[in-house]
Amino acid sequence: MQLTDNAEGTSLGIIERAIERTLGFLRSTFNAGEEYRPDRVNFQRSAVEEPKRGDGGYWIGELEADTTLESDYILFLYFLDKDRYRDKIRKLANYIRKHQLPDGSWNIFHGGPGEVSASVKAYFALKIAGHSVNEPHMKKARESILAMGGAEKVNSFTKIYLTFLNQFDWEEIPAIPPEIILLPRFFYFNVYEISYWSRTILIPLSILYAKKPNSGRAPDVNINEIFQKTKETNGVDALAGHSNGTAIPEATGTHGDIEDSSFKRFLSTIPKDPNLLSWRNFFHLVDHILRLVEKAPFKPFRKFALKKAENWVVSRTQDSDGLGAIFPSMVNSVMAMRCLGHDETHPCVATNLNKLQELEIEEDDCIRLQPCLSPVWDTALVVNAMVEAGTPMDSSRVVEACRWLLTKEVRKPGDWVVRVRNVEVSGWPFQFRNEFYPDVDDTAAVLLALDRCDHSQVDGLEESVNRGLNWVLSMQCSNGGWAAFDVDIDHEPLSHVPYADHNAMLDPACADITGRVVEMLSRFANLRNDESYETAIRRGVEFLKNSQEADGSWYGRWGVNYVYGTWQTLKGLIAAGEDPHQPYIRKAVEWLKEHQNSDGGWGETCDSYRDPKLKGQGVSTASQTAWAVMGLVAAGEKSAPEVNRGLAFLLSTQKEDGSWDEQEFTGTGFPDVFYLRYHLYRNVFPLFALGYYRNAQLGQEAPRDDQKRVRRPTRGLRSR
Repeated sequence: MQLTDNAEGTSLGIIERAIERTLGFLRSTFNAGEEYRPDRVNFQRSAVEEPKRGDGGYWIGELEADTTLESDYILFLYFLDKDRYRDKIRKLANYIRKHQLPDGSWNIFHGGPGEVSASVKAYFALKIAGHSVNEPHMKKARESILAMGGAEKVNSFTKIYLTFLNQFDWEEIPAIPPEIILLPRFFYFNVYEISYWSRTILIPLSILYAKKPNSGRAPDVNINEIFQKTKETNGVDALAGHSNGTAIPEATGTHGDIEDSSFKRFLSTIPKDPNLLSWRNFFHLVDHILRLVEKAPFKPFRKFALKKAENWVVSRTQDSDGLGAIFPSMVNSVMAMRCLGHDETHPCVATNLNKLQELEIEEDDCIRLQPCLSPVWDTALVVNAMVEAGTPMDSSRVVEACRWLLTKEVRKPGDWVVRVRNVEVSGWPFQFRNEFYPDVDDTAAVLLALDRCDHSQVDGLEESVNRGLNWVLSMQCSNGGWAAFDVDIDHEPLSHVPYADHNAMLDPACADITGRVVEMLSRFANLRNDESYETAIRRGVEFLKNSQEADGSWYGRWGVNYVYGTWQTLKGLIAAGEDPHQPYIRKAVEWLKEHQNSDGGWGETCDSYRDPKLKGQGVSTASQTAWAVMGLVAAGEKSAPEVNRGLAFLLSTQKEDGSWDEQEFTGTGFPDVFYLRYHLYRNVFPLFALGYYRNAQLGQEAPRDDQKRVRRPTRGLRSR
């Protein structure tokens, strides 16, 4: 259809030209028939050869996080062999140093304030790399950390990692005995009642807790000077005469704490919560009891538990890009296996080391780390955006990408089968390989992409879509929503265990994933007459209605934040057939309009997770503006002045090559703890929004293959 100008708002001709520029940019970043080979420095030779990625056909953008990754990596390499990895440690430290804030601290997202755990780890990492305590940047870091309360204020996982290098006493960290892996399913707390990422982090940590590496050894480098208690005990002149900070006078105890009996320390650390029957107090009491039991000379199940934990780690490293295919799990697994006596020739150790290597990016004498790789997610998003923007569904890149996506379908049972039975294995991961942990959100995005492809050119597409649909339907939670990796991992009391301050112990159903799943399921119109299928959509819609905030917005678990949740929920509701004139949808529309910035864009700071008063507020970004525009257009607001102002923002900020700039972090890992900057978001979502708006104005939908025949789904039987 020939485009004409839209008299009511933004010129469709201008939009078409902007679309073509971005399509050209994305076509130039397509990995056609190539393997993923980021620039990186290599670990020394490994016994395990890196498996082939197979043919190309994917997009992948950098996944950026804060400097805690580089700090943790330095601690990890120092733990492994400080001399062997000295040069790599230096380059990692260079990157950390570049990201220090003017006040001397480090933050966890662009533009955010200094954060104590990130700052303490960065300070320690720089000391390991040889930075003197007398250097101006170290002095500023030290002053900033002490102003935030000192190293005592770090979160539990930071404290655990520092304990591996003797900066805390083992008695001061939460108990993670390996016997937890032996707890049966009927126990309220067992490893399958927590999220997949917590599971893959904690089980190797339990091995380390049992083995207590470096226990009793004096640290080569310490950070006593950034503990408030050390400052109070030794005075502010404790650093005088110590150029490298490695011989600072110590008070009794590892970091200057006053030596006391175990029983008195036990009594003094029991929480003083006025509500004595709180879950927090209960779990802290259990934790202290476990720490006392840990001192017992005889632990009858310890050997068996360690072996089972080891086998669990080894088995879940197979067919995956390292344990859990995420940075912290891989680091923990290598250290755990080393503590069990395995060197780098062991397949599990070698695999995880190789996969960690893939996360490195070297540039300008610096090394930075990605928390994981995101090719499946990125490819699905790009295909959806490109076809929405007018790329033919039989174009070479769309077809090649969909063929590649089919090769990434999970075909091996994972941890999810503990809760869902009698369903044919399917689903897609976030990474290249993560067979034990397919992702519901990624699967929905992939199925949306496959539905936009010419199925006649992709062998096995219909069968794969059928399996994927059945799998997604089986993963619906009892409250009607969908979570990321499991079903009904939502026992709120477990978020109060002492090591749950990473804010990710659970994997509950959330609005953003449910909205995407409902949108995806609603595309398969020929199944809407199936009762179980229609029931699943209706239950999903009811979940979304029940989870709406009082002001009309929806919380965004996996994107920042209420703008993300509201956009994806509105798209899902309208796709499911909800009337956009209903009061609850109008309330969401008004919320989006009220939070538009004066420049026409939308933005939201990561701090909105910490302070709800900041919801919908922040510097305008390309990705968040695109989300808001799509949410409004989905709700029938294609001619609203707010939409046209949002489009004008996108068009005015687009670069000549078709891309956009965006420094802000708009992805969420763990709310209020860990955020992400997806480098493809700033280009993919604006393209999607421009195409979505253009199609709405022209009264047409993006191309799709309506000839596909999808089988009637068979729901899985959930076993709890």
